Amino acid sequence: MTSNNDQLGKTEPRVFQTRWKSPLTGFENEPPLPNDKAEDGKSFVNPPREGLSSSYERFEDPLENGRRGGFDVHIYYFQGNKEQTQYAHELWERIRREFPELRIYKVWDGPVGPHPVAMFEVNIFTPAQFGAFIPWLSVWRGPLSALVHPNSTHIEGETLAERVVRDHTVRATWLGERIPLDTEPLMNL
Repeated sequence: MTSNNDQLGKTEPRVFQTRWKSPLTGFENEPPLPNDKAEDGKSFVNPPREGLSSSYERFEDPLENGRRGGFDVHIYYFQGNKEQTQYAHELWERIRREFPELRIYKVWDGPVGPHPVAMFEVNIFTPAQFGAFIPWLSVWRGPLSALVHPNSTHIEGETLAERVVRDHTVRATWLGERIPLDTEPLMNL
């Protein structure tokens, strides 16, 4: 198994080189922000804007907003650990009951694809679902770890394999302990 850290700059360096555009794109001509502090004396007063950000309703481009879902959540457990195995199956059932609108796949009882231990997957389709499910999961994941990764649509200059590897690594975040993935299966997409 090859971990993400082993691959950085070695196996497929291009995959782990990400070009980030400025987060201020589209705001270049805005006036400077005030430096006024809020009542708490720590946070800043932000100027009002017309309406909420569109990110409350739709995932930001280039994230998937269609039937694939904008985010996948892989919830991992060590299949040799009886307590974790039982907890994973109970959590899987609870998610199906609590969030029937989410797509949830079978519980894998061992490694599959890039996932080095047992896991199950949940797909998230909207920012509202993400905002409800991820905080809920941070409370209920128990002894398990969860990989939360975006599903990017086509990004100019990226192959499918590069995009999928980046989604699972540099664009991902973790709840709990990080479990190194074997990205080799993703390189063959």
